[in-house]
Amino acid sequence: MTQNTGTKWSKTRRSGAVFFALVICLPVVSDFAQAQEMRERRTLFEMMFGSPIRRDDRMYAPERNQQQRMRRPPPRDNRAVTRPPAPRKTPSVVQMRTEKPGPVAKLETARRVLVIGDFLAGAMGEALVSTFGSSPAISVDVRSNGSSGLVRSDYYDWFSNLPQFIKETSPATIVIMMGSNDRQQMVIGDVKEKYGTEAWLKEYERRIDALITLAKRQQVPVLWVGLPAFQSPSLTADFVSFNRLYRSHIEKAGGEFVDVWDGFVDEGGKFVTTGYDVNGQQARLREADGIGMTQAGKRKLAFYVEKFVRRHLDGATPDLTTLDGSNLPALTSLPALGIDAQQVRTQPISLTDPDLDGGDVLLGDKPVAKFSVVPSPRERLTKQGLMDAAPLGRVDDYRMPAPAETAAK
Repeated sequence: MTQNTGTKWSKTRRSGAVFFALVICLPVVSDFAQAQEMRERRTLFEMMFGSPIRRDDRMYAPERNQQQRMRRPPPRDNRAVTRPPAPRKTPSVVQMRTEKPGPVAKLETARRVLVIGDFLAGAMGEALVSTFGSSPAISVDVRSNGSSGLVRSDYYDWFSNLPQFIKETSPATIVIMMGSNDRQQMVIGDVKEKYGTEAWLKEYERRIDALITLAKRQQVPVLWVGLPAFQSPSLTADFVSFNRLYRSHIEKAGGEFVDVWDGFVDEGGKFVTTGYDVNGQQARLREADGIGMTQAGKRKLAFYVEKFVRRHLDGATPDLTTLDGSNLPALTSLPALGIDAQQVRTQPISLTDPDLDGGDVLLGDKPVAKFSVVPSPRERLTKQGLMDAAPLGRVDDYRMPAPAETAAK
């Protein structure tokens, strides 16, 4: 009885131990099975040549605790933080620009340039004033009327106003630019002559000569600036004829014609709104109406006139002086300092005056025996490339001084 009971108890203990072992090994088996499932089957190609190294994102997925630690914001510091002041904003590239010199005070003896004409003369004169702003000996006076010309003397009479302007300014050069408003009918006596007729052209030429005659009374150079091209083809064609008249009449009177036509047309001779400025850069020269001038166009007009004005007023600028013996500073010889005080200076030798060095002949000119074993200094220099030693104390004397001389110094 007792034996049967013990046997049953031992069987029960064995069953419990087996069950407990199975419970413990279940997670291990499940994990192993899961790991086996995560492995991919290899193909025949991979079995023969080996499988490439692959990375399974599931094997390297971060744990949940690690994700929480990564998302956790850093602890806040309740202590006050002093932020450094923001640095000043400075440009990365500093552009060094040379400022244009401002206008200078004109001299009392400054020579004046009188500019007369219509709106184009006013634009050109404005730029001419800026051009000569830094020249104290040249002054520019502009007397222009935008709508004036040679045709409507009832509106503005240049023949009566020009003598008064000359009297007020006493110019050294007179510049005339007008004609852009003259394509209209002209009153000749009691007759209104239509533009372009023979009588109109004859009277217009007479008025050109009359204006030039008034300007020449001052006995100064007179310049007539030609008209530029305009956007209107009819205006451009008529102004070509006007320029021919201006050139022929001013040159016949001994003046000069300033041709500006090529500066405002292209290679084919057609009007251009944008072209090269005085610096050779592309710039807008004309206004949108095809008549007026921009600032670049004004400077270009003044550039043409400036060359003629400077040629006539050459020498008017006081900063151009002649350097001669009268205004050169005195040449002084300063005492030698340091080691230079022990050197013996030799004056330069002039090739045209050998007496300055105490001799009267050049190297190798001393007479020598006709037959001599010792070569002359000239032969040594020309044939062997050797030169006699420099005289003692000369700057090219590189011989070491004797010990007695060094001790004495």
